Amino acid sequence: MASRLLAWEQAQVDELLADVFGYHAVQLGFPELKALRHNRMPHRWQACAEFEWAVPSPCAVQPDAWLDSRAWPWQADSLDLVVLPHTLERSTDPHACLREVERVLIPEGQVLITGLNPLSAWGWRHARGTRGSGDASPEPSLIAYRRLRDWLRLLGFEVHVSRFGGWTPALSSERWMRRWRWMDRLGERWWPILGGVYLVLATKRVPGGRLLSGRSWRAVRSAGAVAAPLARSDAAYGCPTHEKHGLDPR
Repeated sequence: MASRLLAWEQAQVDELLADVFGYHAVQLGFPELKALRHNRMPHRWQACAEFEWAVPSPCAVQPDAWLDSRAWPWQADSLDLVVLPHTLERSTDPHACLREVERVLIPEGQVLITGLNPLSAWGWRHARGTRGSGDASPEPSLIAYRRLRDWLRLLGFEVHVSRFGGWTPALSSERWMRRWRWMDRLGERWWPILGGVYLVLATKRVPGGRLLSGRSWRAVRSAGAVAAPLARSDAAYGCPTHEKHGLDPR
């Protein structure tokens, strides 16, 4: 199951992140996934979080940085792309991790998140197997897809790509999983929300505004300041009609 999950996620990130442009990109966690290998940003870092300190990585590549997922060392508005492969479900505080991602991303920056679906056979088996094992890594707290969308929306992210994969039963035998491969075609069409793993690509949106110049407005004279004409009587100035007919206006 792990090899299938890794193969599906690798194919998805290679397609989605190849044309994401910028200068600085960071992948936090799950170094087995080479999420930035086809990305063309000049500065790309592989970082490991606190939940991986006690677990030796099977990859030969050493990470570029070690950090706490709840407190990132980068300045605000400094990263163009952040990849979180199965990071939130293993973080001590996934809310704080997402808030840090929102802080370090530039406006219109993007974040890609993958996670196991707790509503699937894959997620159920993984959670049960981790609880029953003596692994030193922390117990994963799987996050539902709709809950993650709500968290992203509250932080001002706009989700524009959502994908699911893995509808075959969570079997230990690869031979039997190949026999159930027909379930992937049916699941993708009829019940996508029950896929074993999901992927979300979201963009940080910042409300825009227009700065008005400080030019002085044209002064408008008040109507009360205009002198009103005085009414005059015909007795004072004479009536032309009376003068024409020779009448005395008095």
